[in-house]
Amino acid sequence: MPATRSLIDAVAARFGRRRAYADTTDVDALLSQQTDLAYSQAPDPTDLAAAQHDELTVQPCLIDIRARALADFVYLEAVLADARSRHLAPELIRSLRTVVSHSRELTALLADTVRTTTAVHADTH
Repeated sequence: MPATRSLIDAVAARFGRRRAYADTTDVDALLSQQTDLAYSQAPDPTDLAAAQHDELTVQPCLIDIRARALADFVYLEAVLADARSRHLAPELIRSLRTVVSHSRELTALLADTVRTTTAVHADTH
């Protein structure tokens, strides 16, 4: 990514904004960078396994993950509502509906998993 593009992105981020990309190559590069960054910052699975978590010790992180996912889900619903109200492209609205649906499902699955931590803990103790 050229230095000018990084500078533009840095300035936009400083003001709480994100630049829009009109070229799919730029979007693909950004998505790849996001993925690489997420995996580079992720905890090492062997370190997590070595910590020997029981059911309740993983619960707080699951609750935090659900809170972040839920906040994103609510935001996605607002984006979908805005796209509908502005009559944006039908294929974009369909894609947003799919994302909202999956986000709703993800938050429900995370809630079920949090509930499972207590149920499993009660059964084993």
